[in-house]
Amino acid sequence: MATGQLFSRSTQALFYNFKQSPIQRMLDFDFLCARELPSVAGIVNPGSDGFQKLFFGQEEIAVPVYGSVVAGCKAHPTADVFINFASFRSAFASSMEALKQPTIRVVAIIAEGVPEGDAKKLIAYARANNKVVIGPATVGGMQAGAFKIGDTAGTLDNIVSCKLYRPGSVGFVSKSGGMSNEMYNVLARATDGLYEGIAIGGDVFPGSTLSDHVLRFNNIPQIKLIVVLGELGGTDEYSLVEALQQGRVHKPVVAWVSGTCAKLFKSEVQFGHAGAKSGGDLESAQGKNKALKEAGAIVPTSFESLEAVIKDTFEKLVASGVIIPVVDVTPPIVPEDLNIAVKNGKVRAPTHIVSTICDDRGEEPTYAGVPISNIIEKEFGVGDVISLLWFKKNLPRYATKFIEMCIILCADHGPCVSGAHNSIVTSRAGKDLVSCLVSGLLTIGPRFGGAIDDAARYFKDAYDRQLNPHEFVETMKKKGIRVPGIGHRIKSRDNRDKRVEFLQKYARLHFPSVKYMEYAVQVETYTLTKANNLVLNVDGAIGSLFLDLLVSCAMFNQQEIDDIVEIGYLNGLFVLARSIGLIGHTFDQKRLKQPLYRHPWEDVLYA
Repeated sequence: MATGQLFSRSTQALFYNFKQSPIQRMLDFDFLCARELPSVAGIVNPGSDGFQKLFFGQEEIAVPVYGSVVAGCKAHPTADVFINFASFRSAFASSMEALKQPTIRVVAIIAEGVPEGDAKKLIAYARANNKVVIGPATVGGMQAGAFKIGDTAGTLDNIVSCKLYRPGSVGFVSKSGGMSNEMYNVLARATDGLYEGIAIGGDVFPGSTLSDHVLRFNNIPQIKLIVVLGELGGTDEYSLVEALQQGRVHKPVVAWVSGTCAKLFKSEVQFGHAGAKSGGDLESAQGKNKALKEAGAIVPTSFESLEAVIKDTFEKLVASGVIIPVVDVTPPIVPEDLNIAVKNGKVRAPTHIVSTICDDRGEEPTYAGVPISNIIEKEFGVGDVISLLWFKKNLPRYATKFIEMCIILCADHGPCVSGAHNSIVTSRAGKDLVSCLVSGLLTIGPRFGGAIDDAARYFKDAYDRQLNPHEFVETMKKKGIRVPGIGHRIKSRDNRDKRVEFLQKYARLHFPSVKYMEYAVQVETYTLTKANNLVLNVDGAIGSLFLDLLVSCAMFNQQEIDDIVEIGYLNGLFVLARSIGLIGHTFDQKRLKQPLYRHPWEDVLYA
């Protein structure tokens, strides 16, 4: 067991099992104390590495993450404290591994409920190798103005009110972490504050004892007064009684053992900690307080009078010149996290993303205000979901059925078209699904599958300007622009595209108006006089019919319709639909275990 100071302003730790809140609290404490270096040198997360972003004052820093204890210790040989936030199931293995590292002097085990057999092994190894174990079942410990473990001392507000940002003259040790926080407040009121505080933990077998730390405090020149808070159960306090009787402690010790109320119960009572249970007179709070007082400790008559006794003892030490009270300083202000400041109404922060189509903050997600449960219960189809997420409207069923027809009819057009060919080649190159899909999607544009928006745009402009088909086509010809939605490499006057016929038939039966489609048919009649394959293709059919849908359903104003066409909603239908086919081609090639594709020489003109 160490015989002197455990921590200093240069102490650095390795933190096991990443927990953002306690690490950030340590770094905030560092800033409050004006430390030059962060006290957390690195984080050990088994099986992972990289870094975690945290704040050191105003500055955002990257704290390295290591996949093993050995790697962390090797990278940071000056980090001699190991803070273990592992669960009680794995705390033994990780703590023992840390104790075996030559660079580690102190191991703090936060977990409660570590098996007693494991705790005994850790204690034996630590004592045999002159190392310190704090815990299990501890909040940790701290040196005021220098270093703290995890959540020790609680919030920043509590740390400031307890003046823990600078060292005082009192050494304090307790079994309880919660009571330590309370006692830090007491010490700030009754004395010039804490120098070092340790919570040894409430389990039956703590890694270090009350007397271990009292004897350390006795060897630290800056500590002039020692305060001990014990509890009923066990016999740990008697090792302190023995040290006092042997004259090994030369500084005033104010001590109190809590749990005197246990005498009011007729049977044995288990209090909060595993080791805090009322047993015989030897383990009772009254018995321990009596023994401590007889050994020379200053023991109050009750916990309520503890603060007054500490204050009186401190003032006597000041009067005798043993203590020169520490002059207080004003600590720096730790920047507040933005989310906390916003929550407390201190600042206004603009959002970075705006979403109007869905909301996932409630009990269930909503699409355009419609709960998912409603969508399922009312048996909405894919077209209905698209109407909510794309158009933010619950379109009539004939409209959503038309959307679904477009997806079905455009899902695939064979392996020879550009998109499918690209996906097939990429799949045969052994690439993953997303790569294969994207390689096919990237071919979609004005020459392949991307003419729906242009067809809608040009047909709408021509119809709204009341151009007859001859004027429209010839004007486009003069501009050197092919009419989008007109023309097919295979289909012709005598070999019509069945997809176009299906869409036209459905629209004539269900749409209130098909004026744009009829205009497109008139354009087709004119273009067929020029060439047999200048038929209305599926892009032109979808583009013109979607205009009819938007206009005739009476749910969109003119500006909304113009925006839909301009933004590219209609090409979105083709992208969504064709993704189904591209994924199918990708899976098909992988299922068939097709080899790497190489284009044949005879199909290339080498010019």
